[in-house]
Amino acid sequence: MQPAPGPPAGVSQFTASVDLPVSIEQAFAYHERPGCLNRLIPPWESVRLEHSDNSLQPGSRVVLKTSIAGVPVRWHARHTVYEPPHLFADIQDSGPFAYWHHRHRFESLGEPSSEDQTQSRLTDDVQYQLPGGVLGKKFGSGFANSKLQSMFAYRHRVTRDDLTLIAKYPTKPLCIAVSGATGLVGSSLCDLFRLLGHRVMSITRGSPKQPDGSNAAASKDSQDTIAAWSDDAEFSKFNQVDVIVHLAGKPIAGERWTESAKREMRDSRVIKTRELCQRLAKLDTPPDTLICASATGFYGDRGDEILNETSAHGDDFLASVGEQWEDACTSAQDAGIRVVNTRFGIVLSPQGGALQKMLLPAKWMGGKLGSGDQYWSWIGLDDVLGGIVHAIHTTELSGPVNFVSPTPIKNRDFASTLGRVIGRPALFPAPAIAMRLALGEMADALLLASTRVVPDRLLSTGYQFRFTSLDELLRYNLGKAKLS
Repeated sequence: MQPAPGPPAGVSQFTASVDLPVSIEQAFAYHERPGCLNRLIPPWESVRLEHSDNSLQPGSRVVLKTSIAGVPVRWHARHTVYEPPHLFADIQDSGPFAYWHHRHRFESLGEPSSEDQTQSRLTDDVQYQLPGGVLGKKFGSGFANSKLQSMFAYRHRVTRDDLTLIAKYPTKPLCIAVSGATGLVGSSLCDLFRLLGHRVMSITRGSPKQPDGSNAAASKDSQDTIAAWSDDAEFSKFNQVDVIVHLAGKPIAGERWTESAKREMRDSRVIKTRELCQRLAKLDTPPDTLICASATGFYGDRGDEILNETSAHGDDFLASVGEQWEDACTSAQDAGIRVVNTRFGIVLSPQGGALQKMLLPAKWMGGKLGSGDQYWSWIGLDDVLGGIVHAIHTTELSGPVNFVSPTPIKNRDFASTLGRVIGRPALFPAPAIAMRLALGEMADALLLASTRVVPDRLLSTGYQFRFTSLDELLRYNLGKAKLS
């Protein structure tokens, strides 16, 4: 095995610690599970996990693909020390640094706390050297230290919050099937489920295919895939599933809403969900729980009215789709499957969705949309994930559940908060008439409508939000948070 080289002269040192609400064994195990590295990659960075041996053992490797000033760079790292549950370490073999050595140290903080939780501390020790020798250190050290501060503020917050979730919802391993598993919510949800120790199966629309185009029904890769709208033999895999999270549906943002596009949006949600639920109802051992996506578009444009799960539906296109989408789950519910309809608000992450689209206009000092008086009901991606875990483990939850933060905000205040976080004033409004000319019906439904929604059912069943402050969420998501 290739030994880790010693540090060169003049290396820089970075150290950061975080206290965790679990034992060192649990904290160490978190870092060993599949899905952990993806959870810890900051969402504002252009970084993709290209390869992992899914191990912390010495010699195991990770390859990350990133870019620096637009130039693609691969970061090859190798684990060098493995001493569970106290320490593991990795070193850069090639990549953006002249030298990189990262030690992850875990220590117990003693007796269980008054809440009967064992406490531990994670300390990240990084020795690094920038390329360019003396000049690189002179001109780049401040930038590098700032980047490390942001990265570890994010990593430590994710680690602490994920382990808090694990401590709150202890459970046996489940088999969870997810549709829309490659989307913004679905991919992150699958990583979290694997971290929690669950088996994850991806729901697809057609039969799994080999790279050569042949049917892969008997292949190893297809063991964690279910073609939900395929033959009965394939569909019978759902007999081994405990929970289904159904997120799939044609995106509603992007192309203009022609009549054919609207029909596809509706059918991909309503018809596909109805077909899935009718077949689930006929299984010998159907899943216990179905978490089915819905949206706050159910309520329509309601001005300043405060809306909870008992509020009536609206009367526009999205409200009609939302009502039909939820009704499509009736056959599953009648068969004894617990159904939760997650009415998602504006899900915020720089990796996709609304926030990703808003960042460029905000950097050009874009401001409010239309009057700016319309309410936006937002939720951080991590609270979507945490809320779904809560819904799976809270058996009294069924029917509609609003997935929004407790603090809806007017669009003008959203724009000014985003501008403040990224250091740009929100000066230039987007007139409603221009938006309608550019986007048609979609402008009114998605951007100009006012929907002031509150998460009564999540709060009443004890869900603890990670983020209720938009400013705090944006700083966390955009690399502006500070180490505590």
